[in-house]
Amino acid sequence: MLDAVDFDIDRAIGALWGKSEGKANGRKNLLLSHLLDTAAVAERIWDRFLALSTKHMLDEVAGGPGLGRRLFAWLCGVHDLGKATPAFQRMWAPGAEAVRAAGLTWHEPSGKSPRWRHDRAGGHVLCALLPSAGWPEEHTAWVWPLVAGHHGAFPTKSSLSPRARLREQLAGGNRWSAVQRALLERFTAQLGFEDIAHVIPERLPSRAAQLHLSGLIVMADWIASDEQHFTGIDELSLVTMESARERASKAWDALGLRGGWRHLAEFVPEAFLSRFGHDPRPSQEMVMQAAQRMEAPGLLIVEAPMGEGKTKAALTAAEILAEKFGADGVFVGMPTQATCDPMFGQVRRWVSAIDEELVPLVSLLHGKRMFNKEWRALLEGRTADEFGGVDEYGECYEDDPYGLEASAPNTPSQGPVEWFLGAKRGLLCPFVVGTIDQLLFAATRTKHVMLRMAGLAGKVVILDEVHAADVYMSQFLKEGLRWLGQAHVPVVLLSATLPPAQRKELVDAYLGGATTREEFTADELPDASGYPSVTAAWMTPNGSGPRYEVVDCPSWRQSGLDVTVELMPETIPGRKARRAEKRDAQASADASVADHLELALNQGGCALVIRNTVDRAQTLYDVLRKRFGDDVRLLHGRIAVGPRADRTEECLRLLGAPPEDGTDHRRPHRLIVVATQLAEQSFDIDADILITDLAPIDLLLQRAGRLHRHDGVSRPAPLAVPRVVITGVSAVDEESAPTFLRSSEGIYGRHLLLRAAALALGAANNTGWTVPDRVPALVAAGYDKDDEVIPPAWRADAESARIRWETEQQARLDKASPYLLTRRGDKEGTTLAGLHHFAVPGASSDVQLDVLVRDGDPSMEAILVSHENDVYFTLAGRALTTNGDVSSDELLDDVLAGTVRLPAHFSQQAATRQAMDALHPLPGWLGHPRLRYSRALILDVQHSVVLGDHRLRYDRELGLLDEDINESP
Repeated sequence: MLDAVDFDIDRAIGALWGKSEGKANGRKNLLLSHLLDTAAVAERIWDRFLALSTKHMLDEVAGGPGLGRRLFAWLCGVHDLGKATPAFQRMWAPGAEAVRAAGLTWHEPSGKSPRWRHDRAGGHVLCALLPSAGWPEEHTAWVWPLVAGHHGAFPTKSSLSPRARLREQLAGGNRWSAVQRALLERFTAQLGFEDIAHVIPERLPSRAAQLHLSGLIVMADWIASDEQHFTGIDELSLVTMESARERASKAWDALGLRGGWRHLAEFVPEAFLSRFGHDPRPSQEMVMQAAQRMEAPGLLIVEAPMGEGKTKAALTAAEILAEKFGADGVFVGMPTQATCDPMFGQVRRWVSAIDEELVPLVSLLHGKRMFNKEWRALLEGRTADEFGGVDEYGECYEDDPYGLEASAPNTPSQGPVEWFLGAKRGLLCPFVVGTIDQLLFAATRTKHVMLRMAGLAGKVVILDEVHAADVYMSQFLKEGLRWLGQAHVPVVLLSATLPPAQRKELVDAYLGGATTREEFTADELPDASGYPSVTAAWMTPNGSGPRYEVVDCPSWRQSGLDVTVELMPETIPGRKARRAEKRDAQASADASVADHLELALNQGGCALVIRNTVDRAQTLYDVLRKRFGDDVRLLHGRIAVGPRADRTEECLRLLGAPPEDGTDHRRPHRLIVVATQLAEQSFDIDADILITDLAPIDLLLQRAGRLHRHDGVSRPAPLAVPRVVITGVSAVDEESAPTFLRSSEGIYGRHLLLRAAALALGAANNTGWTVPDRVPALVAAGYDKDDEVIPPAWRADAESARIRWETEQQARLDKASPYLLTRRGDKEGTTLAGLHHFAVPGASSDVQLDVLVRDGDPSMEAILVSHENDVYFTLAGRALTTNGDVSSDELLDDVLAGTVRLPAHFSQQAATRQAMDALHPLPGWLGHPRLRYSRALILDVQHSVVLGDHRLRYDRELGLLDEDINESP
């Protein structure tokens, strides 16, 4: 029994500190004050930020309409209960002295102080207090991980408690237990509950809902931990929920946070015209109608040819689904950083058409967003954000912000407010355009994954070009869809077309999550019989099972395009060929392309040539420039970002869609664009003829989607019929299997190239391809396992290639498994306990995460600078200083424009070490907020440098050239 004379529980509660003086603006903040601050912030989040769908979920968990708000505040506020332990209270000497003076003591260790993190301590305390207050085990079991995991990782229950011999030293004895209970009771009463038992939820939330809720708890904690807005309160009499609400309201207003569109009007067909300036095409109407018929949040897969208007259809569908199911924003995931940038502008225009006040809530989220001129203009004048989050002891820590961009408080801006620009918070912004990686990251077993899920839940998720995900990336895509399905997040997937097996796998994943089943097979999913098509799948609200709807319609084009297919064989050097043989073969191949274009463009016209490697694009461009002069452009990934952005913009201006306002749009008399796979996706140009290296059939069709893309374009008579000319392969006939470029086989594998070559041979010998009518059948044939499309003489080779490909695919699939958020056998789990057991170590940055979700070493980048007479120069020739100092935003733009991707072999381990020795920030960059982590590649006056066994030279026309100086002649 406790001696009431010797021990005053209220005094003890009044001594427990939550924030030290140094982290609470010069005055310690009592623990109860921080708990109430966080609960009050949670109320602001509920009132001003949460989606209706999230509120409805929490109301159901709490037991009825209007009850979710208080439960949510309680769950957020209780997160730091573990600080009411000796393990935490001893960490700050002045605070520890006051706690001891109040009668709470502990044994000081004789050696190094043992650690017991307060997040795990909080889980341990709740596991003791809640059952004794009458909580059922099933509800204690899902609540304690929210507290134990609020610093980013969910432990197992067995790891919560300290070792038995250290228990009293770390967790305290009877007095500590009494104070912990009294603190929880006092906090609970301040929120208006009768007692702790009165908090007991009515329903168990899904594990995805728990993960979403966990992310919101972290959000509330991080806001309430900001000393600028939450100065310490060290007198217990001043700690009330009313004062916490006043502080939280002021902080919320000062931060400028808000949710998305809140309440959308019911969508009417006429709205499409007001959003986009024209009436919808048949396929767009089909997508809208399919979204309107969905009875519950589900998966909507839109397959349509390039140029059909899938993006506009998806945004409209998102608006419909958000209104129907209570979503409050959108995440648009694109395949690459380059495709994100134009989509960012399109989403801003769409949001503006709905409500101009929402435009500042649109965020761009990828690692190179600082190079996007529109984004940079929105954030003009901002500086680095130094508040990254909260460390394991509940103190603020500095974390490199996402893109190192934020603003001083109250800085006027047309872009997202400061808080959303900090590390790990980008997805919480109401409207986000980013790479698909942002979704893939949310499917990894990495720290703070709950913030990513909280940023996706409550939105409509749109993913473009999903066919571009390879077997490795697809494991994370399907894992993400599983969690989104369980979280009842509407998802819209876009693709030119999908192999039937891949379409079914995506539906299986989403519905597997919606049904919380380890394995789910959509056996009754119909195949699409036409093209364009929409596949919709959802679980019926009454729980009777899945519903599927598959519809199709004619394309907006009056008739399909009959595309002529030709083969242009070339000599393929053997694996042991000498450098001279390879050079001669490449020169011959380039000359063949030049000769073909000279004939094809003799009356003018615009051509697109796509090479599978940068080296092939560079050598061909060099030949074509000598033949066609200024009528040639080059685009690839080893051109510095500044010049590449300018060239991309020029190509889109010259060959893009005619302006919708009807103004004059004159195409060049003759233009040739030489590109790599950059031109394969979301590159909205219209070419008269395409010359392309062989690739898998779906990618060939993607490339062909740049042909005769727009209406109303005047074309020379010889190019009136769209034509695809296929290179990068030896002579193709039915008598023997062809030989492919070694580089192409390395990228795509022989199996898929053989099937593509067989389909191309059939088209060249017959009537070509009818696009889009034949696209689904061609893609299906390109990925089937049967031999029907393979000439008999090829079949032994093709079977060997298929077995090798399937073995490699299985190995890549297995390689992804250890990093997925849930392990095999754990997909029917009901709580977050142990979710981070065997978590991925050290994957805190998006660069490190890229390695996880994209199967490989991260591509290395550097900023090119030259050095002459002890002065550094930007790639464009502007002088810096002897230290490389950057003194203005204008000069910074010039420096960053010189960022270039190094050749792929520098990502390999040995080459990476060589490169890392040569790459480092310039001395003048070390204190610069945007350059301190950047690596410079220092070139000589000829713009060249030797790195290991390679000489790199930057040519203003060709980009970065790579030469192996040890290769035999």
